[in-house]
Formats: sequence, structure tokens, C-alpha cells
Amino acid sequence: MSSDSRPQHIRSFTNRRVHFTIGQRAAHERLLPQLGVPYAPARLDTVATFGRQAPLVLEIGFGMGETTAAIAHTRPDTDFLASEVYPAGVGALLRRLEGESIGNVRVIQHDAVEVLRDMIAPGTLAGAHIYFPDPWPKVRHHKRRLIQPPLVALLASRLAVDGYLHCATDWEHYAVQMLEVLSGEPLLANTAAGYAPRPDWRPLTKFERRGLALGHGVWDLVFRRRADGAAPMPPS
Repeated sequence: MSSDSRPQHIRSFTNRRVHFTIGQRAAHERLLPQLGVPYAPARLDTVATFGRQAPLVLEIGFGMGETTAAIAHTRPDTDFLASEVYPAGVGALLRRLEGESIGNVRVIQHDAVEVLRDMIAPGTLAGAHIYFPDPWPKVRHHKRRLIQPPLVALLASRLAVDGYLHCATDWEHYAVQMLEVLSGEPLLANTAAGYAPRPDWRPLTKFERRGLALGHGVWDLVFRRRADGAAPMPPS
């Protein structure tokens, strides 16, 4: 089936206008040709993209890139493909990458579902990060939430055996849905008996610290890809 004839998925984002600072715009225009990956309906050559062979982690929806840059800085032996649709966020992350001399991140400004479907080969991701996706709190908008069975099935198929999927949200209702959807995917197994402790690799953002200080909850979920037909792994 050609890409033009594929059924359209429900997008989890809108084409809203986001303030684009002068610095973000300048970084976007100057650095995206160097550190960006253009979307193409073809498998990504990771060695050509990063200049080496290394474990690959996909981040979906990185916002302003604070967490992405922090994680990549502490994991120099891992390559990160960071996907975001909003140019302001892309520009912000590109500024961080240059300012902090982080060389193991490449940025793709495109719908992550299409990136996963068309550019990531099955069984190749060492991990995937989805941090604080839009909760779409109104009931009539829940269908727009990113964490849905079709997307999770696609993600699971792209993970290597024992590769991980790490999600985090500060909306309890969305956390409940995430746990239900992830637990229902046959290729994934929970690493905890329910929600997981925040892994050391995910730093607290300033917004998260503010929310925790106000008594708001944050829920992490860490699942791993198991071999087809394998029994679920016990919680670690």
C-alpha cells in the first residue's frame, strides 16, 4: 500500500501557534541542516546519520528539549533520535545541543507516528521515551491521546528484544490508561508491579519540581520488549 493510500491516524497534536523566539528561530535555521534528519518514507541509515554504530533511543515529543539534552549528555554511548512537531521546541533543543556540545542527538521535525512507521526498522530501537505527552483531559478528546493500542503495538515492534519503553505523565487518569494499554500489548512486559520508580536517567524538569512541590503526582511506566511468545518478565 502506498503512503498516500494509507489510512490517516488521529493526530495527538494540533497545528497551534507556538511563540518562536529570535534565538530559537536563528538556531532552527542555522542548525537544523546540520543536526536535523528530514522525514522520508524510507528506513533510516543510523550509521550514516550518527557516524557510528551505537544503541538508538527514540524520543517522541521532547517539548523544549531540556530533558533530551540532559539524558544525552549523561549517556554519550547512546544515540538519540528526537522527534517534535513544533519549530520552537526544535529550535530550543538545537540551541542546547550546540551550547552544551552534545553530539549524540539528531532532531526530526515530523509526526512521530510516521517516523516510526516509515523510518525505523523493526527490532532496532534500544529504547523509546515518551515524557509528559499532551493529556487531552476532556473526555471527547481522549481519542487524541498518543498512548493508544495501535501506536504501542507499532512501538513494540520497533524495539529490539529487551529494549525498553519509558513513559511518564503527571495526569493520573492518563497514567491509568497508559498502564492499561501498555499491559495489554503482548510484546511488552512491565518491569514493575504497576508504576515504576523514576529511573535515574530521567531528570526532574523545573515544571515537574514545581508540581511535586504543590503535591501533584507523577507516574512513570517502564516496559521491556520480550521475545515473541516469551513469558512475561517478573517485576524487577
